[in-house]
Amino acid sequence: MAYKQALVAVDLTEEADEVMAAVRAVAGDGNMSVSVVTVIKPLTNVYGGLDMVATVGTGIVTFEQEAKKQAEKRLGALAKEYGFDDVRVLIGAPAVEIRELASTLETDLIVIGTHGKHGLGLILGSTANAVLHGVPCDVLVVKIHSVEEG
Repeated sequence: MAYKQALVAVDLTEEADEVMAAVRAVAGDGNMSVSVVTVIKPLTNVYGGLDMVATVGTGIVTFEQEAKKQAEKRLGALAKEYGFDDVRVLIGAPAVEIRELASTLETDLIVIGTHGKHGLGLILGSTANAVLHGVPCDVLVVKIHSVEEG
């Protein structure tokens, strides 16, 4: 099957290279359009509703805005390294944002990494699992190999 539009979702850890390499291999001859996304969880979700702001210059910037700015820079460099130029940084629940963007872009392939959690992590699910079970398109889940696994 020849895919036309792929969405690759990464978390900007050093393991993102494994996911990017997988989508580069699938993209092959360059006839597939590739968008790269990372999603930042709002700090209010992580820290229970704290209204966190930082002063930058003469203005006030939320930590999410600053995190987004940094992520755009890092994701842009990573995407450029692999030859992709459509970069998006979103703020929200990762699985929800990835599914919504995939729908908007009319994606026919999502590429995402997983650590293959076991036990409680498997019961609670993961972003990859939540994406997999909520989209009508194919999903390529790339098994992330830890340093210990080689």
